[in-house]
Amino acid sequence: MKPVVLWSDALIYLLVIALAFFFYRLRKDPQTRERWAEVFSSRLGMVAFTVIAAYIMVALLDSLHFRRALENPEGVAVEEVFYDNKVTSVFDLLTGGMGERFERTYSAPFALISFEKENLKDAAGKDIRDYPPLRHAGQHLADPSQRGADVLGKTFTALFWGLLLSALLIGPQWLLLRRSRYPWHASWLTQGSIICSGVWMVSLSRYYHILGTDLGGTDVLYQSLKGIRTGVLLGTLATLIMLPIAVTLGVMAGYFKGWVDDVVQYLYTTLSSIPGILLIAASVLLFQVYIDLNPDFFAVGMEKADAKFIALCFILGVTSWSTLCRLIRAETLKISQLGYVQAAHAFGVSHTRILARHVLPNVVHIILITFVLEFSALVLAEAVLSYIGVGVDPSMGSWGNMINGARSELSREPAVWWTLTGAFFFMFALVLAANLFSDLVRDAFDPRTSLRRVEA
Repeated sequence: MKPVVLWSDALIYLLVIALAFFFYRLRKDPQTRERWAEVFSSRLGMVAFTVIAAYIMVALLDSLHFRRALENPEGVAVEEVFYDNKVTSVFDLLTGGMGERFERTYSAPFALISFEKENLKDAAGKDIRDYPPLRHAGQHLADPSQRGADVLGKTFTALFWGLLLSALLIGPQWLLLRRSRYPWHASWLTQGSIICSGVWMVSLSRYYHILGTDLGGTDVLYQSLKGIRTGVLLGTLATLIMLPIAVTLGVMAGYFKGWVDDVVQYLYTTLSSIPGILLIAASVLLFQVYIDLNPDFFAVGMEKADAKFIALCFILGVTSWSTLCRLIRAETLKISQLGYVQAAHAFGVSHTRILARHVLPNVVHIILITFVLEFSALVLAEAVLSYIGVGVDPSMGSWGNMINGARSELSREPAVWWTLTGAFFFMFALVLAANLFSDLVRDAFDPRTSLRRVEA
């Protein structure tokens, strides 16, 4: 196999390294460490963080890409190795080839026959119109009426192996953390549920399409799982692109005031006056034209889709900084008038030192709260953009693309509801966990919330 490193792959692993470095440095800051301890001291915080960590783990596994080596024809000696144009990930291997079992067209969840009638021939050779059997669902059954008992039996088997795997993974954690003051039991219960659900989905997907198939015959559950990487990366990268712009301009406007404040206010007022969807759509279409005019820059189709995805993250980040900039400007204006900052000015302390020691540490709570809030907002924004046709490339797994395709499916009679259901469930779980976690971060880091708690 030949490793393939996309730009988005490199970025997500740089983010993991930066996160590890952040937690390492956190050990030297007892005040910040105590605030984070407050977040994780509740069962809700543990459960929400575990769900988010599970999504991140799937995104990491789906970011280890490679191309398989093609087999040489029999009897032909070829010194050069040729590789498949299809890019595969480690996550694809762990799903047991779920994305390689295609049907002709739609099929309902756990169905054994197609959702649409086709022209067939009966035993006598006559042309009839009926529902054809699926290629990769229920082929092991001698009698279709055995489906219910078979699904139930395989469910119990999968849950047994899921519980065994959970015990192997959670057991060492229990030995190390059982005396901890944090409610790890809530995290372990969530981990066990996620592991059992994953084992169940992979096991049964070998025999059935759990969430059915779409118009092209692709497994809907597989598409929903592939959308996890897109949602996590887009929400994280776009937020990280937005933060430096908002923090830099907001702090400069609030601290230096005067013409600097006027320029920054003019910038974010002008940006806020432009309809966001139109601005993003125009930028994405311009970049799409650049990709179409320069096809030699991309060796495989996956690289072209990845370039469009990175551009979308950048565009979303550049166009969504105005709200945070306003908040940080207002907070910096207040901090710059406090006594200890005025005293630092009187003693001749440099602007750089005042910003680094007195201003930035006091706006960190706004940055953290905004980060977790904007993450979920940008995940939803991707779905809206794909819905209007300017989001992620169609060849890339995306909840937005699934929702976009479900528009016409819901108007059918009977309706094809499972595509929308799959995208909605996985998006809902991620956004709900992010929002719950953001509420806890806000309560822990917002000084006003802490003050009200002390007064009470």
